[in-house]
Amino acid sequence: MSGTVEFYYDYGSPNAYIAHVRLPEILRRGGADVKLRPMLLGGVFQITGNVSPATNKLKAPNGMRDMRRFIGKYQVPFRMNPNFPVNTLKMMRGAMVAEEEGFLERYNEAMYRAMLMDGLKMDDDAVLAETLGKAGFDAAHIVRRSGEDAVKARLKSYTEAAAQRGVFGAPTFFVGEEMFFGQDRLEFVEDALNGKSYL
Repeated sequence: MSGTVEFYYDYGSPNAYIAHVRLPEILRRGGADVKLRPMLLGGVFQITGNVSPATNKLKAPNGMRDMRRFIGKYQVPFRMNPNFPVNTLKMMRGAMVAEEEGFLERYNEAMYRAMLMDGLKMDDDAVLAETLGKAGFDAAHIVRRSGEDAVKARLKSYTEAAAQRGVFGAPTFFVGEEMFFGQDRLEFVEDALNGKSYL
């Protein structure tokens, strides 16, 4: 197996976090690569007319049960954030800074840990800054750069590009031009990396 998986995500999606945990093993099995595609999920919802499944009182409990099944099956360290939903705008702008400056993978680890292991209120400026500092980042630098117009524009551009490509939620994956939505589609992602498609 060889190839590349494009991974579209936002730190506010528990299922994107599960994918973040599961995907490395799939990549390791065949030496495939990942292209990280941060985006603002709320922006994607606005552009596409989609809404969070958490807002559907019939769908949400079933989705939560399924999510817990995957957490149990794959032994994913997880704690549902008690502050959910958390506005991830500043976190995702920070991802733009991390990508540009070459530490996006470490930043992802810190943000996902804070959101879905430590259960922190990451839309609180003080909590965000403290979390960045504890993770070994220059918090003041990231916060300052996150407010730059160019950084804001880049996140908007990434989000619009995701929606234009057909992304309507997180996580979403592409292998070539074949799109897969949801961490429960990772089996098909791995098949696609092996050259198998069922379409």
